[in-house]
Amino acid sequence: MPDSNPSAAARLLLVDDDRAFRVSTSALLREEGYLVVEAEDGAGAVSKLKEGGFDLILLDLRMPGVDGIQLVEVLRRWGEDTPILMISGFGTVETAVRALHTGADDFLTKPVEPDVLTGKVADLLERRPSLDDDSPQASRGLVGRAPSMRALFQAMARVGPSDTTVLIQGETGTGKELVARGLHEASDRRNGPFIAVNCASLTDTLLESELFGHVKGAFTGAIRDKPGLFQAAHGGTLLLDEVGDISTALQHRLLRVLQEKEVLPVGDVKAKKVDVRILAATHRNLEEETSAGRFREDLYYRLNVFKVEVPPLRDRPADIPLLIEHFLRQRQGTSASAGPTGTASLSPLAMRLLQAHSWPGNVRELFSVLESALIRAQDGFRIEAQHLPAGIREVEREEEHPGVEGLDRYVQSGPAGAEREIILAALQEAGGVRSRAARKLGMGRTTLWRKMKEYGIEMDEG
Repeated sequence: MPDSNPSAAARLLLVDDDRAFRVSTSALLREEGYLVVEAEDGAGAVSKLKEGGFDLILLDLRMPGVDGIQLVEVLRRWGEDTPILMISGFGTVETAVRALHTGADDFLTKPVEPDVLTGKVADLLERRPSLDDDSPQASRGLVGRAPSMRALFQAMARVGPSDTTVLIQGETGTGKELVARGLHEASDRRNGPFIAVNCASLTDTLLESELFGHVKGAFTGAIRDKPGLFQAAHGGTLLLDEVGDISTALQHRLLRVLQEKEVLPVGDVKAKKVDVRILAATHRNLEEETSAGRFREDLYYRLNVFKVEVPPLRDRPADIPLLIEHFLRQRQGTSASAGPTGTASLSPLAMRLLQAHSWPGNVRELFSVLESALIRAQDGFRIEAQHLPAGIREVEREEEHPGVEGLDRYVQSGPAGAEREIILAALQEAGGVRSRAARKLGMGRTTLWRKMKEYGIEMDEG
């Protein structure tokens, strides 16, 4: 969001069982320009949070069923990184310390002065990493608030301005080249060339010629001198993508460039000096490749001066709504995603299905699925579940309903009894009607019945 207006587009979740407090606080925050969604208890909060897209959570300490501190602990263990402001009418130093230790970002005691509340909200929102399309990370598609992404951004900020060789490790589709471009743009070489070569896509002969260049007559078809990519990247940055796939012979030549800062074109007898920052990316574990004898140990240490890890998408599911929002905003106004005045969006079920998917192809797969879904959407504005690939829609089956996985992620490894209390609260709110409670929890009736039996919950069908 623009720095000039921190509240722009900020979406807040207010969780409090006191209706009067919710009404007054929501009105105050909406006057400040925020979008406010309300929930009256932990079960309602879980239901809203599964939809994603919140910038801040305002959470009451004492509520029926799961209390605020239990819910914070569950969310943090699941990986939810949204800032949390805890609010309590029973504030003590000990309570505040416990809330902050559990994972809350700040603590206020009721009654809360309006200017104190709005100031605290603005302060917490300003601490978030910027996710605007104008921000350096988002403009390159690097979007995320998960701890692993924050660690990545911090590592990039540290090593980017230097001339250090960086090894970028991550699965296919995680955005390794985007990280490399970010490192280049953060350096003093930003005005120089950035050149990327996929080492796995070329044969040894072609890759050698591409990297080091050749002189006329070096081989059949070499009708003129051709500078290599090391020379073309002089004064800038060269990314060796999938460096773990190059042959041992080329590994030796690459080591010479790193050591001597010079290249010897194929067929030439005179080396040429080059001033290039080397970045290397790979989906392989080079330490294991080195131990197995498939990668030179001396080259590995030359490349691994500073290593950054790009996390897979399955390890940061809370970032999926942010990535979707970023993708749709980037496509806004194009023929594939929106009309002249329309903005593309997703239905809640489509969002839950996307969050439940394991994404073996990572962010690249997610963006490909969204692109395809936008084409299938007849009006080009709203992606529904039927617009998604069959493999993603399959989890709609009752026994593998996406809400079950979403709920389990929120409660697994959480405090004892947290899931039981959430289910019990949903049943009570639904008047004992299991189908209604199951919808609220995002699970099938059979699954709900099984969990009730597991937790010894007895309640007559309403």
